[in-house]
Amino acid sequence: MALHFQSLAELEALCTHLYVGTDLTERIEAEKALLELIDSPECLSKCQLLLEQGTTPYAQLLAATCLSKLATRLDPLPVEQRIDIRNYILNYVASQPKLAPFVIQALIQVIAKLTKLGWFEVQKDEFVFREIIADVKKFLQGTVQHCTVGVMILSELTQEMNLVDYSRPSAKHRKIATSFRDSSLQDILVLACSLLKQVLAKPLNLQDQDQQSLVMQVLKLVLSCLSFDFLGSAADESADDLCTVQIPTTWRTIFLEPETLELFFNLYHSLPPLLSQLALSCLVQFASTRRSLFSSPERAKYLGNLIKGVKRILENPQGLSDPGNYHEFCRFLARLKTNYQLGELVLVKEYAEVIGLIANFTITSLQHWEFAPNSVHYLLTLWQRMVASVPFVKSTEPHLLDTYAPEITKAFITSRLESVAIVVRDNLDDPLDDTATVFQQLEQLCTVSRCEYEKTCTLLVQLFDQNAQNYQKLLHSASGLAVDMAIQEGRLAWLIYLVGTVVGGRLTYTSTDEHDALDGELSCRVFQLITLMDTRLPRCTNEKIELAILWFLDQFRKTYVGDQLQRTSKVYARMSEVLGIADDNHVLETFMTKIVTNLKYWGRCEPVISRTLQFLSDLSVGYILLKKLVKIDAVKFMLKNHTSEYFPFLGISDTYSLSDFRCRTTFYTALTRLLMVDLGEDEDEFENFMLPLTVSFETVLQIFNNNFKQEEVKRMLIGLARDLRGIAFALNTKTSYTMLFDWMYPTYLPVLQRAIERWYGEPECTTPILKLLAELMQNRSQRLNFDVSSPNGILLFREASKMICTYGNQILSLGSLSKDQIYPMKLKGISICYSALKSALCGNYVSFGVFKLYGDNHFDNVLQAFIKMLLSVSHSDLLQYRKLSQSYYPLLECLTQDHMSFLTNLEPPVLLYVLTSLSEGLSTVDTVVSSSCCTSLDYMVTYLFKHIAKEGKKPLRCREALQAGQRLLHFMQQNPDVLQQMMSVLMNTVIFEDCRNQWSVSRPLLGLILLNEKYFGELRASLINSQPLSKQEALAQCFRNLMEGVEQSLSVKNRDRFTQNLSVFRRDVAEALRNDGHTGLYSLDMMS
Repeated sequence: MALHFQSLAELEALCTHLYVGTDLTERIEAEKALLELIDSPECLSKCQLLLEQGTTPYAQLLAATCLSKLATRLDPLPVEQRIDIRNYILNYVASQPKLAPFVIQALIQVIAKLTKLGWFEVQKDEFVFREIIADVKKFLQGTVQHCTVGVMILSELTQEMNLVDYSRPSAKHRKIATSFRDSSLQDILVLACSLLKQVLAKPLNLQDQDQQSLVMQVLKLVLSCLSFDFLGSAADESADDLCTVQIPTTWRTIFLEPETLELFFNLYHSLPPLLSQLALSCLVQFASTRRSLFSSPERAKYLGNLIKGVKRILENPQGLSDPGNYHEFCRFLARLKTNYQLGELVLVKEYAEVIGLIANFTITSLQHWEFAPNSVHYLLTLWQRMVASVPFVKSTEPHLLDTYAPEITKAFITSRLESVAIVVRDNLDDPLDDTATVFQQLEQLCTVSRCEYEKTCTLLVQLFDQNAQNYQKLLHSASGLAVDMAIQEGRLAWLIYLVGTVVGGRLTYTSTDEHDALDGELSCRVFQLITLMDTRLPRCTNEKIELAILWFLDQFRKTYVGDQLQRTSKVYARMSEVLGIADDNHVLETFMTKIVTNLKYWGRCEPVISRTLQFLSDLSVGYILLKKLVKIDAVKFMLKNHTSEYFPFLGISDTYSLSDFRCRTTFYTALTRLLMVDLGEDEDEFENFMLPLTVSFETVLQIFNNNFKQEEVKRMLIGLARDLRGIAFALNTKTSYTMLFDWMYPTYLPVLQRAIERWYGEPECTTPILKLLAELMQNRSQRLNFDVSSPNGILLFREASKMICTYGNQILSLGSLSKDQIYPMKLKGISICYSALKSALCGNYVSFGVFKLYGDNHFDNVLQAFIKMLLSVSHSDLLQYRKLSQSYYPLLECLTQDHMSFLTNLEPPVLLYVLTSLSEGLSTVDTVVSSSCCTSLDYMVTYLFKHIAKEGKKPLRCREALQAGQRLLHFMQQNPDVLQQMMSVLMNTVIFEDCRNQWSVSRPLLGLILLNEKYFGELRASLINSQPLSKQEALAQCFRNLMEGVEQSLSVKNRDRFTQNLSVFRRDVAEALRNDGHTGLYSLDMMS
């Protein structure tokens, strides 16, 4: 492709459009030109021109970007060229250390990528790209700026080595990272620590930006070393509290030296906040070092040094006023308990003093709730784990938690109540609005609050009574201000949350009758408040109090209501006296009355309605609870009156958002579970239950026929689809499902098809209808196995076929869609259709041969719709959108298992499209998808193998099956690379990847080898020949062992033998390639 720009001025204009231009069209054109530049043979010379003569930093950034793309190409540049690029960039940054920071960073990234990808490259018996550390040491002997660049190179290289590139084989990444860890990482850490010692040894001029930048880069380098993925486990970074740093055993000496920890504590006290928080981040990693690195005496000594450092920080807390330092210190404290047992902590000499300091620090932190609220999680984690460990401590040393834990609980409770007035008066963000954080903190507090529980309960009773009295005074006061009322209601909301929390913290093995009685005292007050609040409806409402009440009710349900709990719990002693609630039956009545009240009066408040319905759904799981619930009057009322007249949230007016309709599915699932308890075969009872939906459907039919009020009918249909999906989900018996089907067919199912036809471009309408269809097609608990005289299975499939065909044909008329619209407008609907079709194909309730026998084209039509929808989706989208891939590939598995004649009849380009999607799915990291692909491929290969085996016999019968097999064979002969590519992918997975579904991979691989023995021989030869002579015989033996005892057949016995051989083969090849780092990588690139 010819370049449209040659001169430096034109290249710099391109850079301006690309990086600082505001015109979108110009930027897109600049991006195209950039891609053209990268593919150009003149790319390197143009990059050199930009670096040496460019007048703006953006010109240099463009050069760095192009070089980065060149360095990471899947077909790499020659080794000599890559070495030249690396050396050129090193010399360039050495000669110009004052480049713009983003340019230096981009150029250093190129060096790091070149080094990583060339780590095993050998020239003249030397690993040419490993000289980087020696090169960097030259930078460290120069000016401060040179030294900073050198440290940045090491830091970027360490991060790059740790970074998994999912476009490349993970085994290759792991080999490089492991080699780097073993050969270089310790040296880099020692070098960084020696630089930090030099920093502390002489006075540091922190006004000098260059010196400050150098210290920051060195600390980042240490942090990169300590955060390295030493084992290749790629732990989830979000699981911060579970992290253990797997330091290599060879690093023991560094960690056993007390000077190492002391260095970082000294740095924390000496450096300004921006730098000291990095020192604390390093200390977090030191505190997380795996326990097994030390012997018991060493571990005790190491822990003692950590505790001394904590004491020193808390005795000089000035630095903790910085939010960054404060956050890292909280993480540091949490890691102490994550990694060390309470029994070890109490044996530390300074424990008593330090636990007191930590308690005071925690109390102060809780009191200043508005300062760094995201850090409180770590402090509560520390105390939660400390208290949870108390029953298991064998040491005679006092842990003192019975002294400090109640103080922590008290500080949390009082600080939250005091925060309400400040939030209301200053109009700040209310912490209660962030329910996820509140729930997380409360779940941590529940463990702490149970330590010295009597103190917690006494405090809560006192505060609850005091605030409830103040609230009642305000209610009866004519001059009560709205602000005062808001403050009082906010405090009550917190108190209800806190009561729910401490009640939910009950543990069976530590609870006593006295504690249960205390729970009763607290619960009594909340139930009384519920009664008071409900008497004020609908005039006065408070959403925060309602959500808090629902939290409390759910905690009480989990703790005291259930199939396995004793009916005689002491919790009911006080509740029986005050409220007449004597056992869990009375509690259930209270629960259901509250649910009905909420559904009746809170219809316009989606958070309260959805939480109430979730509570109802949780109650409706469990047979014994259901038997108790159906005897309650409130439940009987709901079963007979589930209409918008009694429960406004079931209405369809414009005041309700369409997304709010989702909660209706939860409501009807729970309601239908309750109905099912005594339903049996009573069709009249079912018809009565369905009456409100019958009325709605009849209204829809009438409006459809008269063609008016289209928006109203659409909203009505969305509501009906969500209601019916909830009902269908709960009907898990053949009798009850048949009742629903008889109610829907033949009158109402066609209405849904008409809705799809009319509103196909509105996913808020089509998605609920298609999800209902997918639910109806699910043969859960064999509910669709109709009687032998019933055609219901075929009738249901015909209706599904019509709906899928209608949607498929209409959705394709939308044309091309933008990236942000393609999933909600099209791909989501297609994935649901595929899911429904898959349920039908593998549900075992339709005999699909009947359709062809009687000339019915519904089956053919739906398969054609499947293909049309598939061809409108790109291969990248198939894998990019998880829900789509997890519905498409299992559907393809069903088709290859039972409907190969359909696939063999596809046009060659279409069949190639399907097989290509299969090939790409084999190498995906999603094991659900890759296993489905393996199974589909196995069915296809088996079909082809059986056809070839029968080909010579020419039987008179099954001529049609022979023709189908012949078509597939002809296609494979025309496109031999399809199966060869799949064999390469599978062999690649077995030899070089972390193969998590080895059994699935082995099944199609045998068939591929038997069908392509010649190509398998070529693959084997290329792999063996790419190894050193010393390893070739061992590898050849591995391949001989792989096929030992394997016959030319695909019988189950033969497959099992091959699967066993493959397991041994994988282990032996890994062993053969393990000792020599560069082996296997060349062949890997050839095979991928």
